[in-house]
Amino acid sequence: MLRNSRPSKRVRALIVEVLLTGWLSLPLVAQQAPEPEALPVLGAPGSLAELQLEPSRKAELESALKRRDYKRAETILLEETQRDPKSVRTAKLYTLVGHILFLDDQYLNSAIAWKKAEAIASLDDQTRFSLAMAYLRLNRRDWGRDELQRLARGDPQNPLYLYWLARLDYDARVYTTAISRLQRVIELDPNMMRAYNSLGLCYDSLGRFDEAIQSFARAIELNRRQEQPSAWPSLNLVVSLISLNRLDEAEVRLHEALSYNPKFPQAHYQLGRVLEKEGKLVEAIAPLQRAIELDPSYPEPHYTLGRIYQRQGKREEAQEQMEKFKKLRGEPSPLQSAQPR
Repeated sequence: MLRNSRPSKRVRALIVEVLLTGWLSLPLVAQQAPEPEALPVLGAPGSLAELQLEPSRKAELESALKRRDYKRAETILLEETQRDPKSVRTAKLYTLVGHILFLDDQYLNSAIAWKKAEAIASLDDQTRFSLAMAYLRLNRRDWGRDELQRLARGDPQNPLYLYWLARLDYDARVYTTAISRLQRVIELDPNMMRAYNSLGLCYDSLGRFDEAIQSFARAIELNRRQEQPSAWPSLNLVVSLISLNRLDEAEVRLHEALSYNPKFPQAHYQLGRVLEKEGKLVEAIAPLQRAIELDPSYPEPHYTLGRIYQRQGKREEAQEQMEKFKKLRGEPSPLQSAQPR
């Protein structure tokens, strides 16, 4: 499969060289972040004192960062790199530029800045991890995996690196490998909510629903202790509960998910699914419409809504929803086909 193919070292070196040549003029590419959680953002290591800036430039940079004027901060730092392009100081400048670009959602340019820094001096582990995250934002999971494996070899007791390697295994559908990594992550950090959540996803994908539910339940328990709980663990548990037709429990968990994030379209969609399965067709319509309102590009609510209208004998409304579903999915989807999950 294309996902698993990797360019040779020579080809990768050529790609990087092309990127480095005109990095500021390159247009940004579309980003695709792994779900169900956002990638972490780490601050830049070190301090501004290490950059050896003149007092006026240092003050200007500090002011730009406080204002979150990232464009001005980038300009200041890039101008400084021209003074001595091959020095260790310049490597530190490029390192900070990379972190600022990452915060500015310019993941391609942040990766290029870090590769420029690495061409001068080795990256610290924190920056290399951020580089891996930038590659994941760019949907270059193969390059991200390489960086994470390098970090894991250097620090095999760090659960963060193993966790993200497991996430990549899950994306590649190598579920048994992901499970092994996640079990090791939990040994190293028994309170990592994300590890239990991802473990549940792996078990669910293998049809091991009882184990999935157990993992999600632990994730939910830990999630409730968070300052800002995530709606994802409850939602993921719901999908497993639906598979076992435990609809009453699923409905309770959905309300919990929505209490964390009332504007969570996936939770509204799943609530509509549960209510439809329970035969509560009229009640199911409102959460499905809410899911569509919150995310007009979300196809599945249209499918379920169309099926409800068909069961109610509303043929025109049903056909309209199915056409919207097919348009958003870009593929045919007759009413008699299997319910998308």
